[in-house]
Amino acid sequence: MDLLLYIRLFGYTLGTLVELFWMVVILGYRRRRNFERVFFFLCLAFFLFFGGSLLALNAQIYYPQPPPGVEGFAIAIISAGLSMSPALLLHLHMEYADTRGLLRVKRWKRGVLALFYLAGFDLALHRIPLLWRAGAFDFTGPGNSLGTGFAIVLSVALAWCAGWERRFATAAPDKPQRYFHWTLLFFFAVAFLATAVLHVAPYRIPRQTSEALETVFSLLPILPFAVLMDLVYRKNFLQIGRQKNLLYAVSATFLALLYLRLVHRVGGWLEPLLPPEASASILLFVLVIFIEPLQRVLGRILRQTAHLEMDRVQKLITEIHKEARQGNVTGLIHFIERRIKEQLELREVWLDLADGKSPAEPRSEEPRAALAFDPREFPILRGGQTEEGVLHIEPHGAIISGDTRAALEFLCEQLPGALDLCRLIDEKLRLERELAERERLALVGQMAASISHNLKNPLGSMKTILQVQLESPELPESIRGEAKMLLEEIGRLSAKLNQLLQFSRPTVRRGEGVAHCDAAAAIEEVAGVFSHEAERRGLKLSAALKGAQVQVAVSAEALNDILSNLVVNALEATPSGGSVSVSAVEEGGNLCVLVEDGGPGIPSALREKILQPFFTTKSQGTGLGLAIVARRVAEFSGKVEWESPVKDGHGTRFKVTLPVERAEK
Repeated sequence: MDLLLYIRLFGYTLGTLVELFWMVVILGYRRRRNFERVFFFLCLAFFLFFGGSLLALNAQIYYPQPPPGVEGFAIAIISAGLSMSPALLLHLHMEYADTRGLLRVKRWKRGVLALFYLAGFDLALHRIPLLWRAGAFDFTGPGNSLGTGFAIVLSVALAWCAGWERRFATAAPDKPQRYFHWTLLFFFAVAFLATAVLHVAPYRIPRQTSEALETVFSLLPILPFAVLMDLVYRKNFLQIGRQKNLLYAVSATFLALLYLRLVHRVGGWLEPLLPPEASASILLFVLVIFIEPLQRVLGRILRQTAHLEMDRVQKLITEIHKEARQGNVTGLIHFIERRIKEQLELREVWLDLADGKSPAEPRSEEPRAALAFDPREFPILRGGQTEEGVLHIEPHGAIISGDTRAALEFLCEQLPGALDLCRLIDEKLRLERELAERERLALVGQMAASISHNLKNPLGSMKTILQVQLESPELPESIRGEAKMLLEEIGRLSAKLNQLLQFSRPTVRRGEGVAHCDAAAAIEEVAGVFSHEAERRGLKLSAALKGAQVQVAVSAEALNDILSNLVVNALEATPSGGSVSVSAVEEGGNLCVLVEDGGPGIPSALREKILQPFFTTKSQGTGLGLAIVARRVAEFSGKVEWESPVKDGHGTRFKVTLPVERAEK
């Protein structure tokens, strides 16, 4: 055999193994992006070309006249792979541009790809049967057999890909990727020129030169795939680098296959001197010499990998503990999920705590049900026994590398300490805020009591004088109207001062004295007092006393304050013609008092603020009504809840749960 035949034999074998290597890596990694899917099919197309060429070349070597079935099969797979390669090359570049954010106009993408794919399918469907029947196929330069149409489509695709590579090179984030894309640009430029010279140019090239050029051209695709291996391993290109165990395993497998192929070839060459079994035994025994050096190299690589991984995990743990000092458990959970996902390059991460304080919604744009492709669970144990929670992770591929698994297990051992630190700081901050709020409210109460004390007497004197003046028949009508208006304003101001006094009154906890009252009587009294105000506003105020025939463990004054403030709020919120209802029902040994209005409801943005002191949406409100309700209910270990809207997008229902007085046995 001549040198060119050996070069083709070795090159086709290497090309077949390289494409098979990438197909196995992509299938094992299984990152769910269109880029990886198109890359797989491009590797499959080149695998068909190299595999078919290798099959045809071996048939020519081993058979004086190759079997028609073998040649026909080789023609079919070579033609199928080459027919689809232009469309797949262009599609791969467009998908990569999309992942890099460089594909700005996507409307024409489908049209262009559809045109190239239709051209490839048409060429495969019409050309392969003709070549099969003719039996004449140029295995050295298969592009010649596919015709000028294939050469033109391939030339356009190569030129377009070269343009994309120029854009990728200028936008590359680092030097290795920049060099890779400039290399690919040179590769596509050379491939374009070779296609034009070998398949489109009108002049003929000498056969020996043509065969040499065709051989080089057919083996040219091996170069970028081999360079890509190095970039993926050393620079984590395409984000496959963390799956190094997958790369090691596949590389070792294919090196073993190559060595076995070499053993077979050398056995054939030495057959005149030694039996093939003897030469194979010698070559396999030679491997023993390399076991110790190989062990040292692998040990050094594994140690370096372990040290790098531990450094990365220690840095991540330091970041988590720093975030834990913020005292926000929910924020810490989000931070843990985000940083583990970024640092370990996982598809999705979410943390579920046993105390139920994990965020209820998934932190990804996709629904969690759609994310759960093949999630793994790593328990977070306290002291190696009590389960604190579970860390769910989903890798991009089908497997988790050993170093990633070890890193996740070590992280799960450290997370309970960070969570405890965050909870302690959260509790400390909560107590500090509560203490500061109580101090502020105490100061406000003192100020309110002082203001009320200093203003109530003058206001009372002014009110008395005005009432006396209004009883005088000599008072002019113009002044009488203004005096009535002034009297109403003094009454409103007195009501606000009374609210301030109510709020500033010291809290009396339940258990310091006996307090109870008749709930039905209190509801009836409040309804009677505010019935005139309801009529004035054009509202209907109703009271249902059926469920209120019990004694509640609340003082009459406190229950009156609670009901009065709720009813006043309901009357002010309900438009004219609406209704306000007060009812009570006994549930689980407690009395539930319900106050429902027909107003517009509470906006969702304000629901967390309505019980805060001095928060109001009214132009003349003090913001103390509901704060007084919450405070008085808390004095007797009750609970305030609300629902809004109640029906048809309107209405608010306040539910106050109060303890029932127990009869002594």
